[in-house]
Amino acid sequence: MKRHAAATTWPANGPPPPDAAALYPGKVMHARLKPFGHRFSYTVFTLLIDLDRLPDAARQSKAFSIGRFNLLSFREADHGPRDGTPLRAHVDRQLVAYGVETPITRVLLLCYPRVFGFVFNPLSVYFAYDADERLIALIYEVRNTFGDIHTYVEPVTDGQSGPEGIRQTRDKAFYVSPFLDMQQTYRFRILPPGEAVRVRILESDAEGPILSASFAGTHKALTTRNVIAVCLKIPFMTLKVVAGIHWEALKLWWKGAPFHSPSKRPSAVSRSTASPRA
Repeated sequence: MKRHAAATTWPANGPPPPDAAALYPGKVMHARLKPFGHRFSYTVFTLLIDLDRLPDAARQSKAFSIGRFNLLSFREADHGPRDGTPLRAHVDRQLVAYGVETPITRVLLLCYPRVFGFVFNPLSVYFAYDADERLIALIYEVRNTFGDIHTYVEPVTDGQSGPEGIRQTRDKAFYVSPFLDMQQTYRFRILPPGEAVRVRILESDAEGPILSASFAGTHKALTTRNVIAVCLKIPFMTLKVVAGIHWEALKLWWKGAPFHSPSKRPSAVSRSTASPRA
């Protein structure tokens, strides 16, 4: 049985931002490694938001809103059960169901915001901290373009934390791309948010790595000036995310990538193979 371990902060990267919301402009990269090479990189920006302080986040900028239309906005109904119920309660239920007993005092969600009312999040990551700002667990929320959503619950256990961040591994349990089958393993490499944030996923089959995907961003305060600046630099960013997914899929199809149809509808939640604490 693996014991749940609280990860300390990473001094070189600093603690999580104190504000209720922050921006992380950066680069997203995907590299297909076999049966042929295919790589692309896009400039994007993400939102980091404190699920306990949504009203505070809404007051940080006139160009950012919670639950209503704006240049940038955030809606709880875009995540979790997608019914508009509080996301913090959703996170607590997931962690309790897994057996996490450490009181969670702060939950930060890294995701794309709505831009002019539109959003699509291939991956959102929840960071759950205790009162000492120790990272207790991560929740990976994966979405595909078929309208399905799936959650991987991953408490931080002994041996997963190192100088570079958190390393976690789990079997794939959710159909995402028609060009990748289900017999895969994910290796997550996460630098939790501070001055920077990094998310890397290496997807492997029985013969080795097949896909590498990553996001690396640098902290910026969520101010009206910064919101306008990132939206001018990357206009209609979330619409471009969806367009880019389909454009790259078309190129993979043109190159002859094998097509894999989903065999069954996915379950809503998948938990770590580590045993929960009694």
